[in-house]
Amino acid sequence: MPRQTARLSLKQKLGLNTSLTTSIRVLHLDATGLTRYLEEQAGQNPHLALGPPPMDPMIWLPRWTTAFAAQTMGQTGSHDIGAMLQAPALGLIAHVTREIDHVVTTMAEREIAFALVQALEPSGWLGRPLAAIAAEAGFGVDDAERVLKRLQTIEPTGVFARSLAECLQLQAIERDCYDPVMACVLAHLDVLAAGDMARLARFCAVPEAEVMACLRVIRSFDPKPGAQFGQDAALVREPDLAVSRGATGWVVSLNRSALPDVQITTAPTRASADAKALAAARELQRIVTNRNQTLLRVAQAILKRQERVLTQGLEVLQPMTMQEVATALDLHVSTISRTIAGVSVDAPRGTVWLRALFTAPVGGEGGVASGALRAKLLRLVRDENRAQPLSDQALAEALSSPGSPLARRTVAKYRALLEIPPAHRRKRHG
Repeated sequence: MPRQTARLSLKQKLGLNTSLTTSIRVLHLDATGLTRYLEEQAGQNPHLALGPPPMDPMIWLPRWTTAFAAQTMGQTGSHDIGAMLQAPALGLIAHVTREIDHVVTTMAEREIAFALVQALEPSGWLGRPLAAIAAEAGFGVDDAERVLKRLQTIEPTGVFARSLAECLQLQAIERDCYDPVMACVLAHLDVLAAGDMARLARFCAVPEAEVMACLRVIRSFDPKPGAQFGQDAALVREPDLAVSRGATGWVVSLNRSALPDVQITTAPTRASADAKALAAARELQRIVTNRNQTLLRVAQAILKRQERVLTQGLEVLQPMTMQEVATALDLHVSTISRTIAGVSVDAPRGTVWLRALFTAPVGGEGGVASGALRAKLLRLVRDENRAQPLSDQALAEALSSPGSPLARRTVAKYRALLEIPPAHRRKRHG
């Protein structure tokens, strides 16, 4: 008969209290997810209230600032030479080219449509006056206007607009909010950009509150719908962060218009349940504050290392790992990963994911950043002569640097990842 014995064993178990669990969860949320979570908590806690996002008419995100500048230059008859020298992303061109077959029917209309496609800027706007495009291509302005109206029905709304005002007008019409007040505000974008709400209200002959309501709607629009097709571009929504140049360099700030204002209501009560709810509301407010501070610290460290990307684009990306940032900030690498999950930053060249700025070197330590390689590959294909497209070997030679040759098979791998067809399929005749 087997003997019965007693054994003692020790097990270690880490128990997370409610506050720590909430902190981890909140740290993992982007602005949209955090807003939804706070709305749920406010519905359950009588001491927690959410006010509307702060609205400062004088503060605009970088993509709006450049859009206003382009609008002003268009009104004065001049053009943004820097924007005109850039070409739109391959994704934008491929998208509108596919959609053309759905909006035009005749060969003559297709020729007009493709002439207009060639005038697209990275923002998705037309970079040249319609009359100039028509004259150069040899068709009438009326015909160009008719085809343009059809192209402006292509998603995302605002593509093929001739100005910021028309881009916003198309989006307002789509949302069924293009009323006389909206029309008046869009007719005075210079006053709107300056944040002079009182003057704008006088122009529109309405109370200032109506103009502020219109401003909230306009800020939810996308001033550069074509930019979402750029490499590693963030989805169209309110970005979590904004970066702008200050007196001492680049400054990262929270996009306050994307976050609700967390408020605590302290109605006097003796009920122990309400006392616990008040404590929970204050603790959640503290957790959100800590989340925002951590996000700013991490983002500042990331963008400091990739500072050149803000002005020169992804072609100058440097190899960077999350462990490097974690070590510099004395944080765990998992904290970095949670903090940047789904977080986007609005920069002068467009809105990008923070995670896209982490990139490994190609071919081991000392190699070019893989993200920079992808960006350079896209540019070479975008600018190539379609009658004689570049082979994978030619692309490898163009992307190689002294002492760091790039193999043809590496180019083929990245070309496939970017869904770029091989040279024989990119070739165009005539």
